[in-house]
Amino acid sequence: MNRITILDGGMGRELARMGAPFRQPEWSALALMEAPHYVGLAHDAFIAAGADVITANSYAIVPFHIGADRFRCDGATLAAHAGQLARQAAERASRHVRVAGSLPPTGGSYRPDLFDNRRADMILATLVRGLDPYVDLWLAETQSLTDEIGAVRRALGANPKPLWVSFTLRDEINESKQPLLRSGQTIEKAVDAALSARAAAVLFNCSQPEVMSAAVKAVQSLLECAGATLPIGIYANAFPPQRDDAQANAELDELRGDLDPPGYLKWAEQWIALGAEIVGGCCGIGPAHIAALRGAVKAREAGQIGVRNEG
Repeated sequence: MNRITILDGGMGRELARMGAPFRQPEWSALALMEAPHYVGLAHDAFIAAGADVITANSYAIVPFHIGADRFRCDGATLAAHAGQLARQAAERASRHVRVAGSLPPTGGSYRPDLFDNRRADMILATLVRGLDPYVDLWLAETQSLTDEIGAVRRALGANPKPLWVSFTLRDEINESKQPLLRSGQTIEKAVDAALSARAAAVLFNCSQPEVMSAAVKAVQSLLECAGATLPIGIYANAFPPQRDDAQANAELDELRGDLDPPGYLKWAEQWIALGAEIVGGCCGIGPAHIAALRGAVKAREAGQIGVRNEG
């Protein structure tokens, strides 16, 4: 039995729920800049809910959110602070919790058209420099375009820490019944990019739960054909379907009522049944969702151990 690794949920929505400073364009970076104790409290809440991995609040530390001048002057310092807050929360935990360093899309979420190699190299190098002393692994997340993974690999260079790569998918399955990245690229290209980048896991995030099962199946098939083995992870969002030309976090979207903790858990159990080994939540998925997931995983593991012992 493969042990299920549980991720945390969406930092931005949790900060907003807690009453932390929160607005566009800074999004989750605003609390880091003005009231960082809220970031620590959010990490604590996800750890208490059962997360095995928490993600440093570095997603919005990019020029798109905090401005080019602020990023140039303070980007590395802010990234270091985000990493330090996550590390401190992990050290407060009563069990082992790992810290992931978030490496976001450099041109804005859901905007593969804004990707620029040279600019990406500078932004990612700054984030890696700030986060590196505090993180256990790297999480390149909400990647819409496979070229983004190449930029991440260049920024990391020979960094020995594991790299998890996570792609975001279009919210509608196409006529071929195969999920696509938001750039329109195939899952096959995404898996090729992950393998080329020497990824330690391939994930999908910040998309509708409905498209994730097909992604798990597609990745399993492609890895088998390639003779490779990688853990597969899923952390969906609770947004309504987003247009292909949408900008994620352009505004505080309403959340789907059917994706309360029990509703989200039904999807997560499906992903696990299909073979996902890393499961958590993205935007709109809070500590209550993670607690429900932890409870279900704990019950599953206890049941499987019992069956094995009886045998």
